[in-house]
This record gives sequence, C-alpha cells and structure tokens, in this order.
Amino acid sequence: MRIFIVAFFALISFQTLAQEELDLSYYLPQNITYNPAIPTPQEVLDFVPGEWHASHDQILVYMHFLAQTSPRISIENRGFTYEKRPLVLLTITSEENHKNIEEIRQQHLALTEPGSENMDIAEMPVVVNQGFSIHGNEASGANAAILAAYYLAAAEGPEIEELLNNTVILFDPVFNPDGLQRFASWVNTNKSANINPDPQDREYDETWPGGRTNHYWFDMNRDWLPVQLPESQARIKTFHKWYPNVLTDHHEMGSNSSFFFQPGIPSRTHPLTPDLNQELTREIGTYHAAALDDIGSLYYTEENYDDFYYGKGSTFPDIQGSVGILFEQGSSRGHAQETDNGILTFPFTIRNQFTAALSTLKAAKEMRVKLLDYQRNFYQNARREAEKGAYVFGNSKDASSAYHLAEILKRHKIEVHELQEKFSRNGKTFIPESSYVVPKEQKHQRLLEAMFERRTRFEDSLFYDISAWSFPLAFNLDFTDEAKMNVAGQKIDSLTRPAVGLPEKSEYAYLMEWHAYEAPKALNQILNKGLRAKVAMQPFNVGNKKYDYGTIMVPAQNQKMNSDEIYDFLKEVAKDAHVNISAVSTGLTAGINLGSNQFRALEPQQVAIVVGEGITPYDAGEIWHLFDERYDMKITKLDLKNFSRNDLSRYTDIILPNSWGSAVGKDEADQLKEWVRNGGTLIGYKNAATWLDKNEFLDLEFKENKVQAKNVTFEQRRDFRGAQGIGGAIFEAEQDRSHPINFGYKDDKIALFRDTTIFIEADSTSYKNPLIYSEKPLLSGYISEENLELLPGTVPFKHKSLGRGNVILFTDNTNFRAFWYGTNKLLMNAIFFGDEM
Repeated sequence: MRIFIVAFFALISFQTLAQEELDLSYYLPQNITYNPAIPTPQEVLDFVPGEWHASHDQILVYMHFLAQTSPRISIENRGFTYEKRPLVLLTITSEENHKNIEEIRQQHLALTEPGSENMDIAEMPVVVNQGFSIHGNEASGANAAILAAYYLAAAEGPEIEELLNNTVILFDPVFNPDGLQRFASWVNTNKSANINPDPQDREYDETWPGGRTNHYWFDMNRDWLPVQLPESQARIKTFHKWYPNVLTDHHEMGSNSSFFFQPGIPSRTHPLTPDLNQELTREIGTYHAAALDDIGSLYYTEENYDDFYYGKGSTFPDIQGSVGILFEQGSSRGHAQETDNGILTFPFTIRNQFTAALSTLKAAKEMRVKLLDYQRNFYQNARREAEKGAYVFGNSKDASSAYHLAEILKRHKIEVHELQEKFSRNGKTFIPESSYVVPKEQKHQRLLEAMFERRTRFEDSLFYDISAWSFPLAFNLDFTDEAKMNVAGQKIDSLTRPAVGLPEKSEYAYLMEWHAYEAPKALNQILNKGLRAKVAMQPFNVGNKKYDYGTIMVPAQNQKMNSDEIYDFLKEVAKDAHVNISAVSTGLTAGINLGSNQFRALEPQQVAIVVGEGITPYDAGEIWHLFDERYDMKITKLDLKNFSRNDLSRYTDIILPNSWGSAVGKDEADQLKEWVRNGGTLIGYKNAATWLDKNEFLDLEFKENKVQAKNVTFEQRRDFRGAQGIGGAIFEAEQDRSHPINFGYKDDKIALFRDTTIFIEADSTSYKNPLIYSEKPLLSGYISEENLELLPGTVPFKHKSLGRGNVILFTDNTNFRAFWYGTNKLLMNAIFFGDEM
C-alpha cells in the first residue's frame, strides 16, 4: 500500500516562535476574508490559540460567543460530565439550512430506512461529526477546534458558502472536558515566560494520573460501544440522532512522530467492515495529504493503527454506514519540546489538526453524493443479509445483568422485545422476567452481530486494542442465537427495570439471594445500618424455594432496630438495589437450618485502593467507579507518595491494582504484610502476582512461554513479540460454586476477560483451585498457539491465609472498562467473604 509522504518538512522553529508574536495568519487560509462581526479567539480569550492551552471553560465561553454572533451556529447542552462540565454540541451549517434543520435531519435518517432507494440524494447535505481531544492531554485537537469553529463562523466567500450549503457539521469541541481541564491547568501552571523545550522540564511530565482520562480515569475512546460513561452516552445519542456520513476523532501520539491519518494497517480491519468503507477512507486521505503538503507537514498512513475494535471513535462509525477517521498528531505535551524532528511547538501541532479538520470538510463536500449513496446501500445490504430468527439472552437468577445489557442495546437504537414465555435451548432456560429477545432482521443487524460475535480466527495476530468483546459473555448471561421470532413478546419502546419482590413483614428473619448484580450494594447498606447479617456457606430449602451458596440472612431479633424498623428499612433496600428479599417465619429448613454454624457472621467493610505514580490509572479507575457508581460503597484512595504515613488499621481490605515498574517498594510491602497478619485482606490484580510472590505474600509457580524467535528477521521482531501478547481475549474457567469466591454464580463455568500473559500453576490440593481454566478455554479473541498450550489447567485466582488475614490474587481484570458486569461479583466476594475462604 502506498504511503503518502512529502519530500519536505517545515517545522516552525522555536527561535521564530520566541521572536515573532503568534497571530491567526499562521493558521487560517489567507485567500479569503473574515466577517469582523464574529469575535476572534483572542478578542474573547485574550490570547491566540497556541500561546496558552485553552481550558474547557474558556473553550465553552468562546463557543457560546460564536453561537450568539453567527447565524451559522447553534449550540446545545446534551448533559454533564461526572465533574458537572457541560457536554456541548455545535450544529454548523448555512443559515438557510438552519431554518429547515429538522426536515434535513429527518430526510437524512430516511436514507437509512426501507424505501431509501427511491430518494433523490443529489441535493441532500452530507453530515460530518467532528470531535476533538477525547484524551484530555492530547490538547492540540481541542485548541484547533477553536480555530475551526471561528473559520466556519467567520469565513466569507463562495467556497465557504458552498461548503455550508451542502454540509451539516456536528461539532464537538471537547470530547473529554474533565481531562482537558486537568491537563490545561498542569501545563499552564508549569509554563515559563521563556518557553523551555527541555523534555525533562516539569511541564512535560504530568502528575499521576494525567489528563488523558475522564474523572474516573477511563480511556473514553474505548467506550463508544459499551456506552457506560455520561460523555459517551451524549455523543452516542448524537450519532444515532443523525447518523453522520463521516466522523473524525483528533488525537496525539509520541512527540517524535509526525502526523497520521487513516486508513490503518489493512490486515487489521474487522471483517464485518465493508471493503468500500476502507476505499472511501483512503480517498478521503488524499485530501488530507494534499492539505498537509501545502503547509509542508510530514505525515503517514496505513501503519500502526487499525480498524478492528468497534469501541473506538474512528471504528465505531464503520459498522453503521459511516466513515470513521482517526488523526494522530505528534504531541508537544506542553508548549514546545525537543524531538527527533527539532523543536515541536504547540502552535505547529494545532495547525496540523486544524488543517486536517478543513480537509475533512472539503472531502465530505466533494464526495457528498458518494458518501450518501454508500450509507444508503450499507443499510439496504445489511437488511438483505440479515438472517431469520432472534437472539435471546437472560439470567434466571439475575434479572439486573440482563437489563443492563438491554440498556446498552437500546442506547444503540437496537430493537429489543420481551420474552413471551419460558423456553429452553441447548440446556439453557430463559424466563420472561429476566430475558430479552433481539430480532436478527433489523436496521442495526451488523452492529448487533459485532456486539454478540465470538471470533477465534484472524487474518492478523496484532491488535491496536482488544480482540474480543462479546457482550453476552461479558455479562455472564445465558445466550442463544438459534431462537425463532415466535418466542418474542411485545417490542420494548421504553426500557424499565424488572420488578422486585418486596418482603412481607417477619418476626424471624429475611433472606436475600446473592445472585442479583446489585446484591453487594444491598448488603453494604444492611451492614452499614448496623444490622447483623450472615452468609450461608451451603444451600438450603425453605418449602419449595431453593436458596444457593452465598444467601444473606438478616435475623429479625436481637438487632439494634425493632422488627418494624427492620421491615421498613429492608423494603427500601430492596427497591433501591433492585433485589428480592424474602421473609421467613421458621429456621427449620431443609439442609442447613438458619441457626447453623454454616451461616457465618459478616462485618461492615472499609475498603481502600492503592493509587499514585506507577499504578495503572485505568485499572484503578475501574475499581473506583465500580464502588462509587455501581455499589454506592465508599473506597479510600491511598496515594503511594503518602503510603508510609497512612494508618492502615482503618481498613478491612486494600486493593493493589496493576502497576508498572517497582511502584510499590520494600517498605510498603513490610507495612502491608504486618497489616495482613493483623487481619486485613490484601487483593492484588494482574502483575501484582509477581510482586506478591517476590515479597513472600504468596508462593506462586509461574508457567512461561519460551518460544524461540526462529526464522524471524530484524524487521519482523516487533510483530513476533507482539503476537505473543494477549491484548484482550475471553477465556472459560471452571468454578467450584461452593467456594466463597464464586458465591452468586449459578453455573459451573464463567467467561473471564484476560489481557495478561501471567500463567500460574494450580495447587495440588483441588479445593484450593476454585477457578481454573478449562481444557479448551478460548471463547473469543486472539491468543498465540504457544500461550494457548500454557493456559489450560492454570488458575486466575489465588488465596492464602497469612496470620489472621488473607491475600487474594486475580490475574485477570474482573472490572474491565465498566462493562464486564459478569465478573464484578468476584471482587465483591473477595471483599465481603474473604474471611470465609
């Protein structure tokens, strides 16, 4: 594949920047005039973009000024981030189009519906969704958005008039307001009057966790498909409101790089993406090349990046009749920095992003009919390809998890139905109260197939992101793709939570099964209320009702609250946590009785997590989010820089996420070991395994991939090493359901998400292996043959008693990207039932 490249590279020199005052002429096309009634960025912000890093609030102010002064721009707020920053969207088009904007939108939507073959697209506007800086510390995009918005508001002449008459631009100036605000504050605070390009200067080394992520430290460019974050939900709503023909996503990469635009590596495109999508991407790329040639900027394409995982902004549109475009600009990471290409300045990076934003619009305008026709054909072909029948998913013991998956499907405008009546397929039983039916014949059947597929064969062995994300597996749901539509009940227009059974009043005891997703939330409320609660270590029956391992029992007597107060409180718990709580009037049960010693007393848990320099922010943030947003549980973030001064005796559990380097030292290890011996539970994740082994918390035996690089050239060395990694795949483990780590699971197998090559030998004592990888563990995704040979019979979980406390290890991520609902309970079991192991 031909790589677009230019013969000459003009990087604005640091000396020129220092001597000459920056003005808009550096960025803007100069062969046109600009409306003086439209305020320039410096008239509102008091600086030209590039002199300082604009914060989100400054960008917001300027966008509102443009909307107030330009008839080409309207602005709306679609919601708020976790830190309550507005998620604004500008709609930019001609004044005449604005008068008919809803009619234009409806016509555009009709292009994706049956009967579109009869529509005349000759005069129909093309729709472009432009988004900037989804990673907050990749700030050249958002700062370029200031210039692009000004240009679109103020530029005059036939060229801009033709563009706006034929284009509707959905303009999102900051995809990640919280992260950008954090980063702008850092670099501006550390900027010197005499700009210092020394890469070792503090300006270029953000404090942990950096500005890349949102409030809970999520990489939001991985959430387009799971849609778990408010920022994602706003932009997905915009996408489905309009179905843009082109969506752009402006990023940054390493400082020593130039500028990248898609397509990426051809062999790493998802097979469900039509070939024509990549041809159109390549054609759009010729416009970027020409524009960057004009300003003398180096660039490359068809390297490094790919279009495989549909959860990224540049790939998500590709499965829905649109064309997603990724831009990656070498980052100054501040105001100017020494690089292999000389001094890389912030204004230079902004200019490249601005140039690519305009070349996108030019491409969309000139390819308008071609893009509209592609979108129309995409949906027509998708409907023709659709199979008969339906998918059905559910969990007879956990209606909440099934509901949360249905919630994601509805956000993507996927048609979902109720289940009409109970039925079984392939040994799985589906009941109406906790199952959903999804027709295969529908508008978004390709997106649906992408979300539900299990793929184990690949053209390429390298992936820029994960290789598997099957949602039924992620949610630990029973699933069939072999149902007929006669099982479907009423179409669900507005999704509602499944009803919960409120308890009757009891003078004896209340029981709550542990299967429901939100059961840990309910237990936390119960324990923090001061009520005594116990967990059943064995199953039992009350009449015809079977209660499984992990059932929670709350006695009605000998409590700090009287029976009326307990009843009223538990009714509120059941409603708030969406769990079923039952009243019982006798302890004489079949199996263990309610007064048995096999009911173990539980205590309120005080949980902390280790954070700070060296800890992987993503992993830590997923856990913080899980406690804070899903289970309403307090969790203390203990920064490593202050760790030695912390009073660990306050905590029952401390979580050690994945880390890099030697983040946690010998002193911290000694401190934690003493705390564990005194009764604490230490829970480690992923590469904490080697740290726990080295510091003698656990005695682990590792299996290693010793494949030799034979017949591998120097050029192939990185691909060879990369193919031995596990970037993100799904594997099956067998469960011993009697072990407390597996309480709340109804089956003897579970799907685990794995992105490590840590293989730990099983214990010779079988009951110490409550989770063990099955003989044929691969469910979906890529793993090398060598690693696949190592995995069966190894264990993703270890437990050891140490003094009066516990050490627990998970080699796999049980909380991946906030959508791996199916394994969240493993962590909660470690928290609440660690002492019972």
